[in-house]
Amino acid sequence: MTNVTVRAEEQLTQARDANSGRSAYTAVHDGALRQTLIALTAGNELSEHNAPPAASLFVLRGKVRLAAGEDASELGAGTLVTIPHQRHSLAALEDAVVLLTTVAH
Repeated sequence: MTNVTVRAEEQLTQARDANSGRSAYTAVHDGALRQTLIALTAGNELSEHNAPPAASLFVLRGKVRLAAGEDASELGAGTLVTIPHQRHSLAALEDAVVLLTTVAH
């Protein structure tokens, strides 16, 4: 069992201490299902990468920009979105923690 609130704060602390400004922790890995807490400090990003077959992003803290092609959305705490089925990037507009849920087929 994982206390997401506590683990999110731990990941954000680690991201603030890391040169990359990011940190991640896989909270659930069960077959095709994976849930990962990702912390990014303001101004840092996960550069453009391929999308998994199925995924969602839940913003636990802060504000991020999810960009895919010409489309970009600013997402704040409490927002849940489906990850686009195309290459995309995620940038922290302020210190942020997100929960990425993926299902591989």
